[in-house]
Amino acid sequence: MIRIEQSTLDNGLPLVRLAMDGTRAVTALVAFDAGARTERAEENGMAHFLEHLVFKGGERYPNYRDVNNTAERLGAQLNAYTSHDVVAFHITCRAEAAMDAIDLLSDFVARARLDGDELDRERGVVIQEIARYNDQPASVAGHLIDRAVFGEHPLGRPILGPEDHLRSFEREAIVAFRARRWAPQKGGAFVAGDLSALDESRLDELFGRFSAGADPEPYDPAPDAERRVLVERRETNQSHLRLHWRPQVEPTDLAQRAALAVYSTLLGGSMGSRLFDEIREQRGLCYAISASPVAHADVAGLHVYAGLDSTKCAEAYARIREIVAELRADGPTPEEVERARAYAAGSTVLALEGTGAVARRAAGQKVTFGEVLSPEATIAALDAVTYDEVRAVAAGVEGEPVVACVGPHAPDDFE
Repeated sequence: MIRIEQSTLDNGLPLVRLAMDGTRAVTALVAFDAGARTERAEENGMAHFLEHLVFKGGERYPNYRDVNNTAERLGAQLNAYTSHDVVAFHITCRAEAAMDAIDLLSDFVARARLDGDELDRERGVVIQEIARYNDQPASVAGHLIDRAVFGEHPLGRPILGPEDHLRSFEREAIVAFRARRWAPQKGGAFVAGDLSALDESRLDELFGRFSAGADPEPYDPAPDAERRVLVERRETNQSHLRLHWRPQVEPTDLAQRAALAVYSTLLGGSMGSRLFDEIREQRGLCYAISASPVAHADVAGLHVYAGLDSTKCAEAYARIREIVAELRADGPTPEEVERARAYAAGSTVLALEGTGAVARRAAGQKVTFGEVLSPEATIAALDAVTYDEVRAVAAGVEGEPVVACVGPHAPDDFE
């Protein structure tokens, strides 16, 4: 059982405490509604670049060595991530080091120096990260499917941004982006795990380091569905195929998100799913295949991935579409729904054993949907999914999929 308490600091930052029994660890995390979808076109890549730069030091810990060495002395692990929806920074440590860890995290994140010399050094690091990404066909396919689904909308842009943007970013623009997007009231601070060593008054002081600000401008709503086929031709033996449908699911509705999760599980989310059983096991058309739900604040999606021998891509593509169409027309079997529901709930339980996973999930819910659900509520929603709800999701996965593929193919191969 995870006990949740929420309050709001004077600067407008929500503070969420998630007390977990049976652990000696604690994770502190700060997140903002400042992911890649909030960037202007010329800023693409800036949210992720800023994530890198804050680790270079703050006021009390003024350089990267101070940050890294202090974390090691605390026995703590630091990390961060940027998605289209959120940017987040987190530290995990033993419970008795929690306050010192939060002091470190809140100092270099809230009071980042953003030194100009460090900016120039770090831009080279991120450019190398972009190059590594572009060398990996599976990663390239991941970007292609975003662009195929959303076009030139911010949700269709790469989170890392293009290399020429990284070369052009100036400190003043980065500072302006942070001031515009890192509004405490649109983010949150999260502390998950053993909370016995927390000093409540000092906790408010440390997270109070984030400056209050006006509400950021709303981001562009997701565009209407449009089918695109994007192929990056590479003369390889392996192809990476990604398909996307936009089901008739309201992403802010927990019950509908749960039904989509169960549907995607029975379609391709487990070794007993239809896609895994037929495409991989019976036909041997791929070495990897999966289906997963996607939920941004204003749009939901169904995503299918397959990694396979290029000569088998056309057959696999055709059969995947047929299986989705069969589920749309006939629905799943009751036994499939029961099994997928149990698997989805069980996987959620296993995924939320660690303090970091609990904090990250809470941050995603709060920033994206404005709510924090206990793992018990999430699991209960999955357990409550009915056959009729899954059948309705299956019926709403309509039309030809959006396609992205990296391999020796042409767009006409997927028409």
